[in-house]
Amino acid sequence: MPRALLHYRYGTLWTTFFESLGREVVLSAPTTKDIVAQGDALSHDECCLASKIFLGHVESLIGACDAVFIPSIGNLGRFKMFCTKFQALPDLVANTFAERGLRLVSCLVNELEGVGMREALVGLAAEFGATSHEARRAWKTASRAQEHAERAKTAAQNRQLLLLDHARRKPTGEERASVSILLAAHPYIAHDPFLGGELADMLDRLGATVFHADAVDREQATRESFEFSQTLPWIVNREIIGAITACYEQVDGIVLMSAFPCGPDSMTDDAIVRCMQGKPILNLTIDAQSGTAGLETRVESFIDILRYQKKGGYVHGS
Repeated sequence: MPRALLHYRYGTLWTTFFESLGREVVLSAPTTKDIVAQGDALSHDECCLASKIFLGHVESLIGACDAVFIPSIGNLGRFKMFCTKFQALPDLVANTFAERGLRLVSCLVNELEGVGMREALVGLAAEFGATSHEARRAWKTASRAQEHAERAKTAAQNRQLLLLDHARRKPTGEERASVSILLAAHPYIAHDPFLGGELADMLDRLGATVFHADAVDREQATRESFEFSQTLPWIVNREIIGAITACYEQVDGIVLMSAFPCGPDSMTDDAIVRCMQGKPILNLTIDAQSGTAGLETRVESFIDILRYQKKGGYVHGS
């Protein structure tokens, strides 16, 4: 299983499901410069950085497993689409590694046609020789594990936000100087140790408290997003926008982080900056050549601005 893209959304579900069927799951190593370079060499220039990294992870798994799991995921319903790259991934990988003898395991998720994740995985289990009872039991175990992981992540962040709120009610000098940041990015950017992980480390070194958009309850974030746009087609961007809306009053600033040249982000990030005025926003884009190099000065300046604002900001006149 490649440690990239939707692994950061469904990794617990998929891993638990296959293990419940008695299969060993081999997870690729965390992203490194070598994995990025390998993926970049295998990709077309037009591919986004996240897709390039995914191909690098697939490359790293060749010879380490019997097959690579790459589902095709189209949507979770109306106005809940995934970027087309997620639907095309099996074909992209099959063609990229056509001469390498790579075996793929795949399934199709398309809720607009009545095939959700449950139906897709249960159907896949039958191809592995599992009985109907075994497949349903594996799904039940996996879905519970996924739900538990998501609830635990949301609960941990909510506790942190509550502590932040209490501290602000009775601020000391230290609390007045501290800043809180919402890192708004796709999970495969925000939680990849080579990408968003480096940014989170920068913010931590600067004394900022970091919250993550994907730790906000997904159902709540999706509902909030419809107040922003009724027609936005992409589910993850909906969740990011809804998370920003939900946390808007609780954080001092927002960092938007995107992988170049992500099409959905290029539209939604611009809309966020234009429409969500009144809260400082830092918009960062990373690519395969520079990665997070050179971001530190921008991040430091952003934190300095937030701290200055908390102290009263600019005073005009006398």
